[in-house]
Amino acid sequence: MPPLVLVLNGPNLNLLGTREPATYGHETLADIAALCGRSAEKLGLKIEFRQTNHEGELLDWIHGARARCAGIVINPAAWTHTSVAIRDALVASEVPVIEVHLSNVHAREAFRHHSFVSPIAKAVLAGFGSHGYHLALEHFSHTLKG
Repeated sequence: MPPLVLVLNGPNLNLLGTREPATYGHETLADIAALCGRSAEKLGLKIEFRQTNHEGELLDWIHGARARCAGIVINPAAWTHTSVAIRDALVASEVPVIEVHLSNVHAREAFRHHSFVSPIAKAVLAGFGSHGYHLALEHFSHTLKG
């Protein structure tokens, strides 16, 4: 059975394609989910792709990854900069994490420069658009098989 990678997305990402397209592009979350599905299939991975605007739901998904998933790709969105709870859940899951952001958060407002997730992530991808998700899955495929 292929390794399972959880692909998690935080608040407001359900509005992709219409929300600030100059910053986030014109792709929808459904487009990104399809990209991840194609990438996973080519890379020999299985994924579960999810999005929520409710922090507790995201925490439950992270808790459920423990001993079930080989990796977590997460775009915590605004919770990147605010949620110690998400950081702690990711650590407690004992699952390798890659943090992804569509935009280059370091080229944006100062409050976006701090991440509670980055210090505990294996890698951080920012500014690659939806391709960052593919790169994260590619990294997991490489490390899980090697």
